Amino acid sequence: MTGMRSVLPAACCAMLSFSPIAMGEDDDAGTNRQSLQPGLTSEQQHAVGIVVAHPLTAKAPERIEALGLVLDATTLVSDLGESTAAAAAERSASTELARLHALYDGGAGVSLKMLEAAQAEHAKAQAQADLSAARFALHWSPLAALPAGARQRVIEAAANGHSLLLRADLPGRHTLGANPGKAVLDVDGIRVPGRVLGALRQTTDLQSVGLLIEVPDAPAGLGPGARIRVALLMAEREGMLLPRDALLYDENGAYVYKQLTKKTDAEKARYAPVKVKLLLPYGDGWLVEGVDGDDNIVVRGAGVLWSLQGVGARQNAADDD
Repeated sequence: MTGMRSVLPAACCAMLSFSPIAMGEDDDAGTNRQSLQPGLTSEQQHAVGIVVAHPLTAKAPERIEALGLVLDATTLVSDLGESTAAAAAERSASTELARLHALYDGGAGVSLKMLEAAQAEHAKAQAQADLSAARFALHWSPLAALPAGARQRVIEAAANGHSLLLRADLPGRHTLGANPGKAVLDVDGIRVPGRVLGALRQTTDLQSVGLLIEVPDAPAGLGPGARIRVALLMAEREGMLLPRDALLYDENGAYVYKQLTKKTDAEKARYAPVKVKLLLPYGDGWLVEGVDGDDNIVVRGAGVLWSLQGVGARQNAADDD
Protein backbone atom coordinates (compact mmCIF):
# COMPACT_ATOMS: atom_id res chain seq x y z
CA MET A 1 0.00 0.00 0.00
CA THR A 2 2.85 2.37 0.75
CA GLY A 3 4.27 1.89 -2.73
CA MET A 4 0.83 2.43 -4.25
CA ARG A 5 0.36 5.77 -2.41
CA SER A 6 3.71 7.03 -3.68
CA VAL A 7 2.85 6.12 -7.28
CA LEU A 8 -0.59 7.81 -7.37
CA PRO A 9 0.55 11.47 -6.96
CA ALA A 10 3.19 10.99 -9.64
CA ALA A 11 0.61 9.48 -11.98
CA CYS A 12 -1.78 12.41 -11.39
CA CYS A 13 0.99 14.92 -12.05
CA ALA A 14 1.91 13.15 -15.26
CA MET A 15 -1.69 13.48 -16.45
CA LEU A 16 -1.61 17.28 -16.15
CA SER A 17 0.12 19.93 -18.22
CA PHE A 18 0.90 23.38 -16.88
CA SER A 19 1.46 26.71 -18.54
CA PRO A 20 2.06 30.18 -17.09
CA ILE A 21 -0.87 32.60 -17.03
CA ALA A 22 0.06 36.24 -16.46
CA MET A 23 -2.41 38.03 -14.23
CA GLY A 24 -2.29 41.79 -14.71
CA GLU A 25 -4.46 44.69 -13.67
CA ASP A 26 -7.12 43.95 -16.31
CA ASP A 27 -7.47 40.21 -15.72
CA ASP A 28 -10.27 38.43 -13.87
CA ALA A 29 -8.20 37.90 -10.74
CA GLY A 30 -7.46 41.58 -10.22
CA THR A 31 -3.88 41.06 -9.08
CA ASN A 32 -0.36 41.58 -10.46
CA ARG A 33 1.22 38.34 -9.36
CA GLN A 34 2.32 35.58 -11.78
CA SER A 35 0.63 32.19 -11.40
CA LEU A 36 1.06 28.81 -13.02
CA GLN A 37 -2.31 27.18 -13.59
CA PRO A 38 -3.12 23.58 -14.55
CA GLY A 39 -4.68 22.65 -17.85
CA LEU A 40 -7.04 19.65 -17.70
CA THR A 41 -8.96 17.64 -20.24
CA SER A 42 -12.53 16.61 -19.48
CA GLU A 43 -11.33 13.16 -18.43
CA GLN A 44 -8.72 14.64 -16.11
CA GLN A 45 -11.26 17.00 -14.52
CA HIS A 46 -13.49 14.03 -13.81
CA ALA A 47 -10.58 12.00 -12.44
CA VAL A 48 -9.59 14.61 -9.85
CA GLY A 49 -13.19 15.58 -8.99
CA ILE A 50 -13.36 19.07 -10.48
CA VAL A 51 -16.92 20.45 -10.64
CA VAL A 52 -17.77 23.93 -11.95
CA ALA A 53 -21.04 25.86 -11.64
CA HIS A 54 -22.43 29.37 -11.94
CA PRO A 55 -22.82 31.28 -8.65
CA LEU A 56 -26.37 32.20 -7.70
CA THR A 57 -27.66 35.64 -6.77
CA ALA A 58 -29.08 35.63 -3.24
CA LYS A 59 -30.13 37.97 -0.46
CA ALA A 60 -29.61 37.38 3.23
CA PRO A 61 -29.66 39.50 6.39
CA GLU A 62 -26.29 40.41 7.83
CA ARG A 63 -25.69 38.43 10.99
CA ILE A 64 -23.84 39.89 14.00
CA GLU A 65 -22.92 37.64 16.90
CA ALA A 66 -23.54 39.09 20.37
CA LEU A 67 -23.37 37.99 24.01
CA GLY A 68 -26.68 38.09 25.84
CA LEU A 69 -27.39 38.53 29.54
CA VAL A 70 -30.90 37.92 30.91
CA LEU A 71 -31.83 40.89 33.10
CA ASP A 72 -33.60 40.83 36.45
CA ALA A 73 -37.12 42.20 36.00
CA THR A 74 -37.28 43.25 39.65
CA THR A 75 -34.63 45.89 38.91
CA LEU A 76 -36.90 47.29 36.21
CA VAL A 77 -39.90 47.26 38.56
CA SER A 78 -37.83 48.99 41.26
CA ASP A 79 -36.59 51.71 38.91
CA LEU A 80 -40.09 52.24 37.56
CA GLY A 81 -41.59 52.38 41.06
CA GLU A 82 -39.01 54.91 42.18
CA SER A 83 -39.67 57.08 39.15
CA THR A 84 -43.45 56.81 39.55
CA ALA A 85 -43.29 57.64 43.27
CA ALA A 86 -41.00 60.62 42.67
CA ALA A 87 -43.31 61.95 39.95
CA ALA A 88 -46.32 61.57 42.26
CA ALA A 89 -44.49 63.38 45.08
CA GLU A 90 -43.64 66.22 42.70
CA ARG A 91 -47.26 66.54 41.61
CA SER A 92 -48.41 66.58 45.24
CA ALA A 93 -45.85 69.22 46.15
CA SER A 94 -46.84 71.28 43.12
CA THR A 95 -50.52 71.08 44.08
CA GLU A 96 -49.76 72.09 47.67
CA LEU A 97 -47.64 75.01 46.51
CA ALA A 98 -50.42 76.22 44.23
CA ARG A 99 -52.94 75.99 47.10
CA LEU A 100 -50.73 77.96 49.50
CA HIS A 101 -50.06 80.54 46.81
CA ALA A 102 -53.80 81.07 46.38
CA LEU A 103 -54.33 81.39 50.13
CA TYR A 104 -51.38 83.75 50.53
CA ASP A 105 -52.55 85.96 47.68
CA GLY A 106 -56.05 86.01 49.17
CA GLY A 107 -54.80 86.93 52.63
CA ALA A 108 -56.21 83.77 54.18
CA GLY A 109 -53.64 83.45 56.96
CA VAL A 110 -50.79 81.78 55.10
CA SER A 111 -47.49 83.30 56.08
CA LEU A 112 -44.61 84.00 53.74
CA LYS A 113 -42.52 81.50 55.67
CA MET A 114 -45.08 78.74 54.99
CA LEU A 115 -45.10 79.65 51.30
CA GLU A 116 -41.31 79.59 51.08
CA ALA A 117 -41.21 76.20 52.82
CA ALA A 118 -43.69 74.85 50.27
CA GLN A 119 -41.57 76.26 47.46
CA ALA A 120 -38.48 74.52 48.86
CA GLU A 121 -40.39 71.25 49.23
CA HIS A 122 -41.58 71.48 45.66
CA ALA A 123 -38.06 72.19 44.39
CA LYS A 124 -36.77 69.15 46.29
CA ALA A 125 -39.55 66.96 44.89
CA GLN A 126 -38.90 68.28 41.40
CA ALA A 127 -35.19 67.47 41.62
CA GLN A 128 -35.93 63.96 42.89
CA ALA A 129 -38.44 63.36 40.10
CA ASP A 130 -35.96 64.56 37.46
CA LEU A 131 -33.23 62.34 38.94
CA SER A 132 -35.47 59.26 38.99
CA ALA A 133 -36.64 59.90 35.43
CA ALA A 134 -33.03 60.35 34.24
CA ARG A 135 -31.96 57.15 36.03
CA PHE A 136 -34.81 55.20 34.44
CA ALA A 137 -33.94 56.61 30.99
CA LEU A 138 -30.27 55.68 31.50
CA HIS A 139 -30.98 52.11 32.60
CA TRP A 140 -33.94 51.46 30.29
CA SER A 141 -33.68 53.98 27.46
CA PRO A 142 -35.55 51.90 24.83
CA LEU A 143 -38.49 51.51 27.24
CA ALA A 144 -38.45 55.19 28.15
CA ALA A 145 -38.73 56.02 24.44
CA LEU A 146 -41.84 53.87 23.97
CA PRO A 147 -45.36 55.31 24.18
CA ALA A 148 -46.85 54.95 27.65
CA GLY A 149 -49.22 52.13 26.69
CA ALA A 150 -46.58 50.06 24.89
CA ARG A 151 -44.09 50.62 27.69
CA GLN A 152 -46.56 49.45 30.30
CA ARG A 153 -47.32 46.26 28.35
CA VAL A 154 -43.62 45.36 28.11
CA ILE A 155 -43.05 46.02 31.82
CA GLU A 156 -46.10 44.05 32.92
CA ALA A 157 -45.15 41.07 30.74
CA ALA A 158 -41.61 41.05 32.18
CA ALA A 159 -42.84 41.46 35.77
CA ASN A 160 -45.41 38.66 35.39
CA GLY A 161 -42.87 36.28 33.85
CA HIS A 162 -44.60 36.19 30.46
CA SER A 163 -41.45 37.51 28.78
CA LEU A 164 -37.78 38.10 29.48
CA LEU A 165 -35.66 41.17 28.95
CA LEU A 166 -32.14 40.57 27.74
CA ARG A 167 -29.13 42.78 27.15
CA ALA A 168 -27.14 41.84 24.03
CA ASP A 169 -23.57 43.21 24.00
CA LEU A 170 -21.36 43.52 20.92
CA PRO A 171 -17.81 43.29 22.32
CA GLY A 172 -15.38 45.62 20.63
CA ARG A 173 -18.08 47.91 19.21
CA HIS A 174 -19.28 51.23 20.61
CA THR A 175 -21.66 52.18 17.81
CA LEU A 176 -24.18 50.20 15.82
CA GLY A 177 -25.88 52.50 13.30
CA ALA A 178 -29.29 51.10 12.39
CA ASN A 179 -30.94 48.77 14.87
CA PRO A 180 -31.17 45.10 13.85
CA GLY A 181 -34.49 43.96 12.50
CA LYS A 182 -34.54 40.70 14.46
CA ALA A 183 -32.71 38.83 17.19
CA VAL A 184 -32.35 35.07 17.59
CA LEU A 185 -31.22 33.46 20.85
CA ASP A 186 -29.35 30.16 20.91
CA VAL A 187 -30.81 28.32 23.92
CA ASP A 188 -29.30 24.83 24.09
CA GLY A 189 -29.32 24.65 20.30
CA ILE A 190 -32.90 25.91 20.05
CA ARG A 191 -33.52 29.11 18.06
CA VAL A 192 -35.65 31.45 20.15
CA PRO A 193 -36.82 34.72 18.51
CA GLY A 194 -36.51 38.04 20.28
CA ARG A 195 -37.74 41.58 19.59
CA VAL A 196 -35.15 44.33 19.51
CA LEU A 197 -36.43 47.31 21.52
CA GLY A 198 -33.44 49.58 20.93
CA ALA A 199 -29.94 50.54 22.04
CA LEU A 200 -29.15 50.97 25.73
CA ARG A 201 -27.34 54.10 26.88
CA GLN A 202 -25.56 52.51 29.84
CA THR A 203 -22.47 50.38 29.25
CA THR A 204 -21.24 47.43 31.30
CA ASP A 205 -17.85 45.97 32.15
CA LEU A 206 -17.65 44.80 28.54
CA GLN A 207 -17.44 48.45 27.46
CA SER A 208 -19.52 47.83 24.36
CA VAL A 209 -22.75 48.92 22.77
CA GLY A 210 -25.75 47.00 24.10
CA LEU A 211 -29.27 46.34 22.89
CA LEU A 212 -32.40 45.66 24.92
CA ILE A 213 -34.28 42.63 23.61
CA GLU A 214 -37.68 41.32 24.65
CA VAL A 215 -38.11 37.55 24.53
CA PRO A 216 -41.80 36.55 24.71
CA ASP A 217 -42.63 33.09 26.04
CA ALA A 218 -39.00 32.18 26.76
CA PRO A 219 -38.13 28.54 27.53
CA ALA A 220 -38.61 27.49 31.15
CA GLY A 221 -35.44 27.62 33.19
CA LEU A 222 -33.99 30.61 31.35
CA GLY A 223 -33.77 33.22 34.08
CA PRO A 224 -31.92 36.33 35.27
CA GLY A 225 -28.16 36.11 35.09
CA ALA A 226 -28.09 33.53 32.28
CA ARG A 227 -25.59 34.25 29.50
CA ILE A 228 -26.42 33.00 26.04
CA ARG A 229 -25.40 33.58 22.45
CA VAL A 230 -27.50 36.00 20.42
CA ALA A 231 -27.52 36.56 16.67
CA LEU A 232 -28.59 40.01 15.51
CA LEU A 233 -30.04 40.08 12.00
CA MET A 234 -29.42 43.35 10.16
CA ALA A 235 -30.76 44.57 6.83
CA GLU A 236 -30.55 42.19 3.89
CA ARG A 237 -27.45 42.19 1.69
CA GLU A 238 -27.25 40.93 -1.88
CA GLY A 239 -24.36 38.93 -3.27
CA MET A 240 -23.35 35.81 -5.16
CA LEU A 241 -23.86 32.55 -3.29
CA LEU A 242 -21.01 30.00 -3.36
CA PRO A 243 -20.54 26.78 -1.39
CA ARG A 244 -17.83 26.69 1.26
CA ASP A 245 -15.84 24.15 -0.76
CA ALA A 246 -15.32 26.76 -3.47
CA LEU A 247 -13.47 29.17 -1.18
CA LEU A 248 -9.76 29.23 -0.40
CA TYR A 249 -7.73 31.74 1.59
CA ASP A 250 -4.18 33.07 1.41
CA GLU A 251 -2.24 36.14 2.54
CA ASN A 252 -4.23 38.30 0.10
CA GLY A 253 -7.61 37.16 1.36
CA ALA A 254 -10.35 34.88 0.07
CA TYR A 255 -10.38 33.65 -3.52
CA VAL A 256 -11.98 31.08 -5.79
CA TYR A 257 -10.90 29.32 -8.98
CA LYS A 258 -12.61 30.40 -12.18
CA GLN A 259 -12.56 28.22 -15.28
CA LEU A 260 -11.33 30.31 -18.20
CA THR A 261 -13.20 30.24 -21.49
CA LYS A 262 -11.73 27.78 -23.98
CA LYS A 263 -11.03 29.04 -27.50
CA THR A 264 -11.53 25.59 -29.01
CA ASP A 265 -13.20 22.40 -27.90
CA ALA A 266 -9.89 20.58 -28.07
CA GLU A 267 -8.18 23.02 -25.71
CA LYS A 268 -7.68 21.96 -22.13
CA ALA A 269 -9.66 23.77 -19.45
CA ARG A 270 -7.58 26.22 -17.46
CA TYR A 271 -8.28 27.93 -14.16
CA ALA A 272 -7.35 31.28 -12.64
CA PRO A 273 -7.74 32.46 -9.02
CA VAL A 274 -10.23 35.27 -8.56
CA LYS A 275 -10.19 37.36 -5.40
CA VAL A 276 -13.59 37.68 -3.69
CA LYS A 277 -14.94 39.69 -0.78
CA LEU A 278 -16.75 37.66 1.86
CA LEU A 279 -20.03 39.32 2.83
CA LEU A 280 -21.66 36.89 5.25
CA PRO A 281 -22.24 33.16 5.77
CA TYR A 282 -25.50 31.85 4.35
CA GLY A 283 -26.62 28.27 4.92
CA ASP A 284 -23.82 25.94 3.84
CA GLY A 285 -22.12 28.67 1.81
CA TRP A 286 -21.12 32.31 1.69
CA LEU A 287 -22.44 35.44 0.01
CA VAL A 288 -19.52 37.07 -1.81
CA GLU A 289 -18.66 39.92 -4.14
CA GLY A 290 -16.16 39.66 -7.00
CA VAL A 291 -17.74 37.10 -9.32
CA ASP A 292 -20.63 37.23 -11.79
CA GLY A 293 -23.55 34.94 -12.42
CA ASP A 294 -22.14 33.78 -15.76
CA ASP A 295 -18.71 32.82 -14.36
CA ASN A 296 -17.78 29.15 -14.21
CA ILE A 297 -16.53 28.75 -10.64
CA VAL A 298 -14.94 25.60 -9.27
CA VAL A 299 -17.36 24.55 -6.55
CA ARG A 300 -15.72 21.21 -5.86
CA GLY A 301 -12.09 20.26 -6.13
CA ALA A 302 -10.63 23.73 -5.55
CA GLY A 303 -8.16 22.25 -3.07
CA VAL A 304 -6.91 19.90 -5.77
CA LEU A 305 -6.21 22.86 -8.08
CA TRP A 306 -4.38 24.63 -5.28
CA SER A 307 -2.12 21.63 -4.70
CA LEU A 308 -1.55 21.08 -8.44
CA GLN A 309 -0.68 24.74 -8.88
CA GLY A 310 2.29 24.29 -6.54
CA VAL A 311 3.38 21.14 -8.36
CA GLY A 312 3.19 22.98 -11.68
CA ALA A 313 5.36 25.82 -10.42
CA ARG A 314 8.05 23.40 -9.30
CA GLN A 315 7.82 21.46 -12.57
CA ASN A 316 8.29 24.59 -14.71
CA ALA A 317 11.18 25.77 -12.55
CA ALA A 318 12.89 22.42 -13.12
CA ASP A 319 12.33 22.74 -16.87
CA ASP A 320 13.94 26.19 -16.86
CA ASP A 321 17.08 24.72 -15.26
